[in-house]
Amino acid sequence: MMRPMKLAGSQLLFGKGCLEHIKSLNYKRVVIVLGGSSMEKSGMLDKVRDMFKSSDAEVAVIEGVEPDPSFATVKRGAEEMLAFQPDLIVALGGGSVMDAGKTMWIYYEHPELETLEDVLQAVPFPKLREKAHFCCIPSTAGTASEVSRSVVISDTETGMKHGIGNMEMMPDIAICDPEVTLSMPARITAETGMDALTHAIEALVSTRANYIGDTLALQAALDIIEYLPQAYENGGDLEIREKMLNASMAAGLAFTNVSLGIVHSMAHTLGGYFHVPHGLGDAMLLPYIIEFNSQDERAAEIYRSLAKKAGGEDLAAMIRELNEKLHIPASFQEIIKEEEKYNELLEEMAKAAKADGCTKTNPVIPELDQFKALFQKAYKGE
Repeated sequence: MMRPMKLAGSQLLFGKGCLEHIKSLNYKRVVIVLGGSSMEKSGMLDKVRDMFKSSDAEVAVIEGVEPDPSFATVKRGAEEMLAFQPDLIVALGGGSVMDAGKTMWIYYEHPELETLEDVLQAVPFPKLREKAHFCCIPSTAGTASEVSRSVVISDTETGMKHGIGNMEMMPDIAICDPEVTLSMPARITAETGMDALTHAIEALVSTRANYIGDTLALQAALDIIEYLPQAYENGGDLEIREKMLNASMAAGLAFTNVSLGIVHSMAHTLGGYFHVPHGLGDAMLLPYIIEFNSQDERAAEIYRSLAKKAGGEDLAAMIRELNEKLHIPASFQEIIKEEEKYNELLEEMAKAAKADGCTKTNPVIPELDQFKALFQKAYKGE
């Protein structure tokens, strides 16, 4: 039976100039969540803050969300929110900022929750919007957390990543203005772009795939294959940035409804054990998983059809060629030098990947030995 779909929150805006929509929002106390210094250096923080202030909102800023945000960062941000009492939370940044901001929102609305497990195990999921609405302004074209029900947060003690997904976390407002993404360096453009492409391709072959998801994911995949190399080479081209941000958003609308597959399961695992950046892990794993999944005839036909529409024949080969253009390594041994440790952890990593929520909608569910083999192939570049 099909699951109900939700295509974004109350307001979804995209295209050049849509940031101006902020001026029409009617909130009194706004907190802006940030990562590093890129939004400040680019002037985007001041621009967003001034737009909110123009409608007489009081604005506070929570800074310092790190890549792969930790639960400690989430708790710190929630405590700052409890002191300020915002009626709107704005995540201005990339996927880590948006994920951290969403999770801070939960603990702000529910201060009785104290640990990460309190949310991981919560049934029913904590109700939101009693105190604040949530707005995302993405600075990257990749994670699509602005239209997603999901977050990934790292355990402060172990470093292991935990995915949390519930439609309650769908942002109320998503403002996707390509101007905000102009500060993205080439490497981040490549990695986040490949994350978006993985979203699209995994959504297409998901066992929950449907007509609406396919419509969104197919166009997103074709656009990313065409425009990502251009965005990588010329990050100042606002039109190309807009095409990438729109494609990332469309892929996000697809996957948050139909789910993903084992590229994400394995990338989450490698991120937890070896701190491989998520988009980089997706990019490197994707061709191996396309080949593995092709034993399923339905998936194989989808891959063939996508490759043909994109002007090629072999999708895995096309992804490898795209990675090469983006200077993304072909094997994990190029970035993980601890081969002995990697091999010692194969069983543990296989178990973690199999238990990941994305595995259950993959076209083929690998056994533990198959996961181990896939981790080995991706490490050696076989």
